[in-house]
Amino acid sequence: MIAFIAMCISGLTAQAHPTSPIKVAGGQIAGAHADGVNTYFGIPYAAPPVGKLRWRAPQPVSPWQGVRQATSFSAACAQTAVWITDPKSEDCLYLNVWAPEQADKLPVLVWIHGGGYYGGTGSQPGFNGANLAKRGAIVVTINYRLGIFGFFAHPELKDESGNQGLRDQIAALHWVKDNIAAFGGDPGRVTIFGESAGGISVGILMASPMAKGLFHRAIAQSGNAGWPMHPGERSAYEQKTVEATGVALAKTVGAKDLAALRAMSVETLHKQPWSARVSVDGRVLSEDQTSLYRNHHQNDVPLLVGWNAQEGRDLAPEILNTSEFTAARYKELVTKLLGRAPSESLLAAYPAATDAQAKAAIEQLTSDWWGWRKVYWAGLQAKYGHAKAYVYYFTHRPAEPLTPCGYGCGAGHGAEIRYVFDNLDQDQRPWSAADRRVAARMADAWVQFARTGSLPGWPAFNGASSSIVRIGEAQDRLPEFSLFE
Repeated sequence: MIAFIAMCISGLTAQAHPTSPIKVAGGQIAGAHADGVNTYFGIPYAAPPVGKLRWRAPQPVSPWQGVRQATSFSAACAQTAVWITDPKSEDCLYLNVWAPEQADKLPVLVWIHGGGYYGGTGSQPGFNGANLAKRGAIVVTINYRLGIFGFFAHPELKDESGNQGLRDQIAALHWVKDNIAAFGGDPGRVTIFGESAGGISVGILMASPMAKGLFHRAIAQSGNAGWPMHPGERSAYEQKTVEATGVALAKTVGAKDLAALRAMSVETLHKQPWSARVSVDGRVLSEDQTSLYRNHHQNDVPLLVGWNAQEGRDLAPEILNTSEFTAARYKELVTKLLGRAPSESLLAAYPAATDAQAKAAIEQLTSDWWGWRKVYWAGLQAKYGHAKAYVYYFTHRPAEPLTPCGYGCGAGHGAEIRYVFDNLDQDQRPWSAADRRVAARMADAWVQFARTGSLPGWPAFNGASSSIVRIGEAQDRLPEFSLFE
């Protein structure tokens, strides 16, 4: 679910020269320096998960001799997403680092990419961390296993059944804790941040006992679905339910056991329909979000969450698996979105008497429901946690692209990423002064939050709409969140 198509310009623009070697887990590496920033690409944080390690929990890095040149990105993880055109491989557990020259105990921002757990990579051009690094932070982007290779549960896997991609994220955070000081980072000030499936991952990492102590602030952009928010959503994520899909796939492809599945090619397995699903496995994840916070089991760190005003344009067709948004199908589709029959008051708030009304209502309803899930999460932290929660609402409309926009248009899904990374110049649009101000505001705020865990001038979220910070000039109304409760 939910792909974000990245901008198309990559790499360093200034002339680069080699850095001095530094020691990390596995051996020495050397990167490149340009325009005041040191970059290290394609650093292994775990052993290649191939052969007998397919579907295993991530294993320690294999050591190397001499100085490894960390100057080019690794392959993207094996995936079915057509919007990632980079080389793809199961051998993909690598990360990338941007660090200001002469960095010393700087806050660390670890980016977890989106892509619905079936696509994406940490080397997408829009995730270039140079402009955040120049603000005084170390930026790390990671790859993690995707699709059938990252979210595959089967009884033969026993304690390692399912959630492999999430375990990869945790392994990357262990690597950061043990190695980031060599780059000038402070292992005691690590912020995880991500969008879409990356934002969902942030929520799960806050919930996971396996991630305890590995990060100290958390930012989730447009993501809090894909795992159970309350007990009523838990059944679809039960371990036995998810393992049954793995057993069914093995039967479909004629694999008598796990060894036979491991012997199959990436291409063979990718021919099978597969929906990556998180499981409540009792290890990575033990509770739904509501129960977790009520029991005070979360990793209690400062939290920043938010969403965009026009998410529904992109998300509604993906979540509902149709673009047939007609008045005749309206109630059926709203029921599918919510997971329950809608109330009369909700239907009245989003009228759909005509097909045109139905399309507009479903898009708006999806945006508002998406926002509610973030606000609900922040409310749990505000009520049951000690650390503060902050909420933003991104209403800014970016400058129009020179060619027709197909995804993330306006304040759509993923539109805020180029502003967070202050990477507007990767996309040749007629950027306005307002665009530049929003990019500076967001990039500065994200680094400030990573530095201190607070946001001066922002109210902490207290459940009231007045404590939600708008980013942008557009006056999009805030949803009536009580309709979703």
